[in-house]
Amino acid sequence: MPLDGLFTHALVHELNELIVGGRITKVHQPYPNEIVLVVRNNSVNYPVLLSAHPTYARTQITHIPYENPQTAPNFVMFLRRYLEGAKLQKIEQVENDRIINFYVNARNELGDIQQIRLTLEMMGRHSNLFLIRETDSRILELIKHVPADQNRVRSLMPGATYVLPPAQNLKNPFITGALEALAPMILDTPFDDWSKFIQSTYQGFGRDSAQVLAQTINQDGDHLAHAKNWLARFNDLKPTLFTAENGTLSYAAFDWLQDYATSEHFHTLGDMLDAYYIGKAERERVNQQAGSLVRVVKNELKKNNSKRKKLLGTLDDATNADDLKVMGDLLITYPHLVKKGMTSIEIENYYDNNRLLKISLDPKLNGLKNAEKYFTKYRKLRTAVAYVNEQMTLTDAEIDYFNNIVAQLDVASPKDVEDIRLELTNGGYIRANKKNKQKPKVSKPDKFESSDGTLIEVGKNNLQNERLSLKQADRRDIWLHVQKIPGSHVIIHSANPSDETLVEAAKLAGYFSKARDSANIPVDYLPAGKLRKPNGSKPGFVIFEGQQTMYVTPDANLVSRLKIK
Repeated sequence: MPLDGLFTHALVHELNELIVGGRITKVHQPYPNEIVLVVRNNSVNYPVLLSAHPTYARTQITHIPYENPQTAPNFVMFLRRYLEGAKLQKIEQVENDRIINFYVNARNELGDIQQIRLTLEMMGRHSNLFLIRETDSRILELIKHVPADQNRVRSLMPGATYVLPPAQNLKNPFITGALEALAPMILDTPFDDWSKFIQSTYQGFGRDSAQVLAQTINQDGDHLAHAKNWLARFNDLKPTLFTAENGTLSYAAFDWLQDYATSEHFHTLGDMLDAYYIGKAERERVNQQAGSLVRVVKNELKKNNSKRKKLLGTLDDATNADDLKVMGDLLITYPHLVKKGMTSIEIENYYDNNRLLKISLDPKLNGLKNAEKYFTKYRKLRTAVAYVNEQMTLTDAEIDYFNNIVAQLDVASPKDVEDIRLELTNGGYIRANKKNKQKPKVSKPDKFESSDGTLIEVGKNNLQNERLSLKQADRRDIWLHVQKIPGSHVIIHSANPSDETLVEAAKLAGYFSKARDSANIPVDYLPAGKLRKPNGSKPGFVIFEGQQTMYVTPDANLVSRLKIK
């Protein structure tokens, strides 16, 4: 089901059970459109995600790890001032809409208690998060400022009065007696039109939920009773994740009437949403953060591929340089045959059994000058070969480097993006931000635990790879990398790992590489002490010999299972 008003009702029900009455201990803003409130209730810390993302707007208790930016955004600093230490009084849904109010009692600048509310509107690209003073509905701050020329319906700026989005004038299905409106539908409307009737009559119904309710009502027995029982299940949750035959995922607050290949039940809606969004949301976050990096990398690849094409053309010309010398020799032998104004001439080639050879001429020059021109071009091409070969080596290295960056961005998490940005800045490919005087820190590699408890670390970018393989790893630890394919450095922190651990680490190396969707990937492994870094080479580049090779097939489920949260 989509995140409609009904699912919002279920979310509010779960949040009320778990966190109302708790105290907000921390406020974070790991991503531009998302806030995380850490609420401590009944001796348990609950990380509550409030997302105003244009595609993945939602609220949930989440256990997906996140990385905070080095400098806290202004919005989160504002929230901390009002919310940290405040008690969460209640959580309410506005009618059956995708709007949730979080009420807290906070102290103002004078120390007086005032009621503050956080309002989350989950409206696709219009999603927003507001901090509102309850006494006068004044917007203290909001996560997305929208100028008046972009929204003429209501003001979405600090200092304005909060006004709800335009009303739909539909019935709230959870209000007593609201379902009585279904009676004329059941009696007078064809079944094929029931879902449309439900959506046009009741608030908060997406297309999927309207179709499922229509199917539920259409069963034998008391139709209205079926509808009431179905709605009651949004307060008696059984979170379910469905997988279709084509692998597409969908979710619902309970196991309802739906075609699916497999289903999985979860204890909470938060756990289910984590499972659903962990790949999608993270990929989207990476795409947001890495947009400028992707453009830089694509431009560098385009530039170097174009340079390589030109260099190959020069080499092709160099292979034909002897032909230029022949033409020069013929012209200097028979200069009298050339008259100014001629564009070409045919001369007997004494190097080739006196066959006629057509030679292009510069009409402004005589025979000797044209010959000199051919000799000059010949000498340039002959002396250029060594330089061109050197440039080809450098250009190929640049292309390999940026292809490696592309592969890293494909498997990057948000924290890895900043490391890649730092690397490209240090390499001179991106202009440094002079305003940010704080020295960036390289993030830590991802940690995994093998089936027998051995620690495995995976570098997700070149800076992580270099630090992990050349500085942190013991020289006896086992190093792994896919063979001749861009990918991550993997370190098994053991000198004698079990065969099972070795295979699992190799599968991790395969998964975090450009060949993650392939089978039977060759993975090289050897002790980390045998790695060498050539002088002047790019970050993360190493050479080695004496390696062993095994063939594995990456397994996404294994990655998820071994990951240390």
